[in-house]
Amino acid sequence: MRVQHFHDPASSTITYVVFDEASRIGVVIDPVLDWDPRAARTGTHSAEQIAAFIDEQGLSIPYVLDTHAHADHATAMPFFRERYGAKGVIGATITEVQASLAPLYGLGDSLPQDGRQWDVLIRDGERLELGPFAIVAHHTPGHTPACHSYQIGDMIFVGDVIFMPDFGTARCDFPGGSADALYDSIRKLYGFPDDTRLFTCHDYQPGGRELRFVATVGEQKAHNKQLRADTTREEFVRWRSARDATLKLPAQMVAVMQLNLRAGERPPPREDGVSYLVLPLDRF
Repeated sequence: MRVQHFHDPASSTITYVVFDEASRIGVVIDPVLDWDPRAARTGTHSAEQIAAFIDEQGLSIPYVLDTHAHADHATAMPFFRERYGAKGVIGATITEVQASLAPLYGLGDSLPQDGRQWDVLIRDGERLELGPFAIVAHHTPGHTPACHSYQIGDMIFVGDVIFMPDFGTARCDFPGGSADALYDSIRKLYGFPDDTRLFTCHDYQPGGRELRFVATVGEQKAHNKQLRADTTREEFVRWRSARDATLKLPAQMVAVMQLNLRAGERPPPREDGVSYLVLPLDRF
């Protein structure tokens, strides 16, 4: 298996193309839609770079996967569904995120809350078979209720559950988040063999160091600054809760979540043919 990463500096996001070199079958994990908050404009430059690689390698892309509904960037899932006929995949508990956030935006019936916006709602332990390899889903909530990590062989793509050891773990203060649940999810990941590689969705490059996005289970257990193998639940929950109380919302969250709750699709256009996002006052 080969992994190619793509870095979006604007959101510190890492997108992955994972593929089998013999069959040329692959998947895209956590793609980014470019977003200009000043002009409320979207763009596909980042997705086009990934597509250029896919086309150069001659890959077929049956699936495009999001590890969760991201709060810091919009998903480019529709781009890959349209261009490659890929099926959109997310964890089945995305319905909980839809149900908790839709009222904050006053979306009402304009947002179906049953996950129908995706082609595949995957559950803990389920597999996507892709001929020469399989993807196994692991429910890893805490950051959001819908977070799932995707295992391909000895690699697990963990989304925002955990970051590089020198940065720590995900925040848990979004609707439905839970430091207790995140502790259990990371312990679940720590139960894999120490040489299992964990690929993160973000790297914030503390201290301006070079980009890093993969660490082994053993490295995380020994060195993660917030949750090591010997960290107790009480220590972690106390620290995580105190830390989260000091954090501001991600700069793009209020806008982009309205796309991500729809699998990246825009809200239905109004009579003028334009799609609009809402700006709820004093709700977040």
